[in-house]
Amino acid sequence: MLDSNQPEAPIYNRAYAQNEEKQAIGKAAAALIAEGETVFLGSGSTVLAVAKNLIDKEITVITNSIPVCNVLAESPKVGMIVAGGFLRKEELSLVGHTVELMLADLRGDKVIMGIQGIHLQHGLTNTYLPETIIDRAIVGFTSHLIIVADHTKFEKINSSFVADLSAVNTIVTDAKTPSEVVDALIEKGIRVVIAKTNSDSTARNRLDEHSGRDNESAPAGSEATPPADGG
Repeated sequence: MLDSNQPEAPIYNRAYAQNEEKQAIGKAAAALIAEGETVFLGSGSTVLAVAKNLIDKEITVITNSIPVCNVLAESPKVGMIVAGGFLRKEELSLVGHTVELMLADLRGDKVIMGIQGIHLQHGLTNTYLPETIIDRAIVGFTSHLIIVADHTKFEKINSSFVADLSAVNTIVTDAKTPSEVVDALIEKGIRVVIAKTNSDSTARNRLDEHSGRDNESAPAGSEATPPADGG
């Protein structure tokens, strides 16, 4: 059954929801970006938390997010490319065909993208179709897709399909994401990084080292341990 397709709250309002988890996810995801890389940062409050942790890295950022631009514009180390289009006021993101055309001509090392719904069978989904079309173009921007999502986004299905889970390399989430979901994602070959908040950094240590589709370290989080073989 589809989840309710109520319009999203404005981005700065959503930033207060699961704020501690989003800040931890932002720190852990930023640790996956190396100096000198070119990364696309999508829109949304969780990606904005990532951007705040990239200010001191010498990287190039491509984005369609006005808040991400505002955070990184004054950094002397971050080069910026803005994909321009129509302004979606609630999200403060730029959408439309001009963004698609620009993305088609660009390539980068990694994409960091938020999502409204992650489902083991139905993949990545959103509610707002114009943003979904841009998200599909973003997925094709590079072969290394990192999804940042707190625990409330899992096992949800929305009306607009973005991509299968096979397109995802890494998911950065928080420790409240159900362990059975984490295990199922690992079985699909997806690297899962658990971002530890101050609240749960000592409370939940079932998560340790796991090498998924790639073998980078994530100092700000732990990688989920793959489930043991039967018996």
